[in-house]
Amino acid sequence: MSSGGGRAALRVAVIGGGPRGASAVERLLANWPGARDTGRSELRITVFDPFAPGPGRVWRPEQPREFLMNTPCLYPTVIPSEPGVAPPLAGGSFREWLGRQAGRGAEAPDEAEALAPASYPPRALYGRYLADTFAAIVAAAPEGASVAHVALEVVRLGRTPHGWAVTTADGRAREADAVVLALGHVPTKPNRAQRDLVDAAARLGLTYLPPAAPADVDWDVLPAGRTVLVRGMGLNFFDVMVRLTEGRGGRFKDGPEGLEYVPSGREPRLVAASRRGVPYRGKAELSAYYAPSVRLRWFTREAALAPRAAGVTPSFDTDFWPLLHRDTLWAYYATLARTQPDAIGPGFLDALEAALETPGAGWEARAEGAVVAGVVRGSRLDLRGLGTPLAGQHFASRSELDARVLAHLDDDAAGSARGEDDPVKMAIAALHRGRAVLKEVVADGGITEESWVAGLRGWFEGLVEGLASGPPSVRIRQLAALIRAGVVSTVGPEPRFSVDRGAGCFVAESPWVGGRPVYAAAMVEALAPANVVAAADSPLLSGLLADGLVRPKYLAGADGVPRPASGLDVTAPPYRPLDVNGHAVPGLYVLGLQLSAVQWGTAIAAEAHPFGPPGEANDGAPYPSGQRTLRDADLVARDILGL
Repeated sequence: MSSGGGRAALRVAVIGGGPRGASAVERLLANWPGARDTGRSELRITVFDPFAPGPGRVWRPEQPREFLMNTPCLYPTVIPSEPGVAPPLAGGSFREWLGRQAGRGAEAPDEAEALAPASYPPRALYGRYLADTFAAIVAAAPEGASVAHVALEVVRLGRTPHGWAVTTADGRAREADAVVLALGHVPTKPNRAQRDLVDAAARLGLTYLPPAAPADVDWDVLPAGRTVLVRGMGLNFFDVMVRLTEGRGGRFKDGPEGLEYVPSGREPRLVAASRRGVPYRGKAELSAYYAPSVRLRWFTREAALAPRAAGVTPSFDTDFWPLLHRDTLWAYYATLARTQPDAIGPGFLDALEAALETPGAGWEARAEGAVVAGVVRGSRLDLRGLGTPLAGQHFASRSELDARVLAHLDDDAAGSARGEDDPVKMAIAALHRGRAVLKEVVADGGITEESWVAGLRGWFEGLVEGLASGPPSVRIRQLAALIRAGVVSTVGPEPRFSVDRGAGCFVAESPWVGGRPVYAAAMVEALAPANVVAAADSPLLSGLLADGLVRPKYLAGADGVPRPASGLDVTAPPYRPLDVNGHAVPGLYVLGLQLSAVQWGTAIAAEAHPFGPPGEANDGAPYPSGQRTLRDADLVARDILGL
């Protein structure tokens, strides 16, 4: 960026103090020693966030301990270990931080010592890591660099003759030469259906909790013993579930037939609903983040990048999914042959491998023929059916439905416990590995807009999230225990929600389930707020959009009509937003979730050590995508510093 008129001090505002903002600060400080010859003698960084820098709002350490991370201890970091970037000044990965807590004699060390590398830690503990790491980064600031924190929300950002004016909620404006938008999750304006529910709740004296981060919700407003409708059975659902059960004094214990729940008597009665009628599948119990036995043979990084190297913009459905589909089939049937040899006929794996090696469009029919001829009917993979296990089934009553859901949960938990010996979990493991490749190759226009909209985001994202983005397996076992205890029940697939004004209740029912609908005086939206910039309930984003300083990214679907995507329109890295006229805005940068229209999987944290052991590329090279968020921060920092 420009030298800002020769001023000796370079003033950088980082708006958002969560992990993305902390990464921006860390990279600015790490790169600062190399920027001394650019005419600046001082670097002043100001982090704007109402919450403490490092954890920010989402990871704040004071949140309930029942809320678990969705990645194991060995995975996340905010400190890069990639070659080719300025070495970090302080800090390490989460796992390394845990190791340093041993023997320090406080609450957190005992908790840390009890965690194995593959354990899923409390989010509050990860918040401690982020806070400690940020403090270490600031303490190690090189000569001439300083970091300040303003514990206020930024409500306005405007251009000045010399840079930017950053206005906080108290009305004060501070000047900056460069601004990094690292906003993370921002509140979302309610849609029309949600506004109707809010209005109905106000008129009828009902309790309605709209989409929100679970740590931000006052759960005490939900009375004990009363029915509470919960819409959504993804990751937020499990936070709701555990907060209203174990968080109210109930406890889980091992019984003769598995996990049991002992109620405290303070729980509400939860009735959960989702489009599929079942929750996300639980994660396999593994010793590593990726299943060591699953190696991608067809959807390698080299194969995925080949179209781009040839000057062709690939399609997800045509170019990528057929390769990943092959790997998913092979992972399933190779595991089946190893663990259940009686389920396959002689020569099946050879026939399947030959079919998967078939070039062109004929491979799928040939593979299907090999499966029909060589695998017993009940052991064949129905990949789409894994995500919708209740599809096409009718239930005479909700008790019959709950029995079917319970059987599904028990089966899923047993599969998780088998780990690498479970064919279904290894098929999902191949999808999980494939996401790492996809995250890199689809970024920044890596696939056609039509296949981004209709393929990747249209059908694949929902499938892979329901299968590979689920909770730790303990949550599935806990949900099963709660259903057995009569604390939780379900509505059924494709639920419909309404308000019965005569009865003064919320109503939920499924067209696939007979009997009476569910009536409740309380309803919880267990849905993460939508990450859509145009719908953000943020004075800062709204002002930037209204002023034309940023604009949503538009993508064309199958009909060729451009429609606004979820994220901002930006340049290639270092991701400067485009204004309403399509011009790059100097001195303004975007990191994190607001890049969701040009990156896929923006919410996934950086991987601690993606460069060892080697990954799936044909030459044995590891995936470089595991620390993409940290590399983005490094590119932004270097551009700000003029490197």
